[in-house]
Amino acid sequence: MIGSDRPRLDSPVPLSWSASLLRPAPDSAVADNLRRGKPAWADAIHLLWTVWVFMTPVFSGGFTLRWVLLTLGSYPLFLLLYARLLLAPRHHAPRYALAMVALATLLVPWYPSGISYFIFGCVMLRVCGRGGWWVYMLQLAVLNAVFCAVATLSHYPWQSLVWIPAVSFIIGMVVNVEAVNKDKDAALQLSQEEVRRLATTAERERIGRDLHDLLGHTLSLITLKLELARKLHDRGDARARQEIGEAEDIAREALAQVRSAVTGIRASDLAGELASARLLLECQQVHLQYAPPPAMPVDVERGLALVLREAATNIVRHAQATQARVEFMLEGRMLAMQIRDDGRGGVQAEGNGLCGMRERVAALGGQLTVQSVRGDGTVLTVRVPLAAATTPLPPGAPPSLAQDGAA
Repeated sequence: MIGSDRPRLDSPVPLSWSASLLRPAPDSAVADNLRRGKPAWADAIHLLWTVWVFMTPVFSGGFTLRWVLLTLGSYPLFLLLYARLLLAPRHHAPRYALAMVALATLLVPWYPSGISYFIFGCVMLRVCGRGGWWVYMLQLAVLNAVFCAVATLSHYPWQSLVWIPAVSFIIGMVVNVEAVNKDKDAALQLSQEEVRRLATTAERERIGRDLHDLLGHTLSLITLKLELARKLHDRGDARARQEIGEAEDIAREALAQVRSAVTGIRASDLAGELASARLLLECQQVHLQYAPPPAMPVDVERGLALVLREAATNIVRHAQATQARVEFMLEGRMLAMQIRDDGRGGVQAEGNGLCGMRERVAALGGQLTVQSVRGDGTVLTVRVPLAAATTPLPPGAPPSLAQDGAA
């Protein structure tokens, strides 16, 4: 109806105040959890520590009416600050941590349970902040000095003035180490993705050059031969048949060259995975040595690349090694890949990673053996038949098919 005040169905519906309040910022802690594949509210598990809000009266005067009223007023506000801290942009999040500290400081004279709010504020100041180690330690020192001064004026026992700063500093340092490791892991992941991207770009350029060199001259020669054959045929010259035969021979030779080039392309995924493994291990102070992989069927190359990736991850997580080495050996019609490290060894139970590698090797018709003597490192050996490829690339297939298996 013309002139109606009803909103159009295709017009954007404004978010309600509550919905906008709970929408995570792109660089918030909640958004970071989602990018890492974690539940959005994974960090809410830390709220279990607020049980001390309800336990403190057991040790300090009991559950009084004043405690009930102050809890009903302060705890929902604390939960709101915690939620906003996880949802807000990183550069805004410290405000909510400081607000928790301020809430605890204001309640100190009447509400000892507020000490939990203070500890949360100190810890979350580092979790969501971007400052360095010494900046955070200085912030903790200032906040604890103010809090202890207020607690002293409120006649808190001297024991409280010792354990409150001690707890905040200890938990703060633990969280700081976790935050530094998390930043390193994120930087390492970005570095690995950049290495893979650059390797893919370089491989595409190499493939383009190879195809141009292989096919450019050959196709031009075939074109000239066929043009000459057509002209000779138009004149009824018997040499037309000879020219067509020569063009056919040139085409077969070009096909063989393309197949040879594709064989080289197939090994590129494993070579890229070796480079990526070196980057991963070097960032953890583990030096990796390896030789270029030999030519192999595409299925074998894909499977070994994924086994290598999992093995490198296991070395980083569990081995505590300083040196690692990857070797390839041809044993008749069998190809052996050996991954050795000088870590602590002693692997007994097989976790998900090792079981996954064993299944992947079994699918190729091969065997995986693990030698792990405690204190003498671990040797992982994979032996697969070179005839294990069940889906070889057809001649002239796009190189991207050889790259999907290691993605």
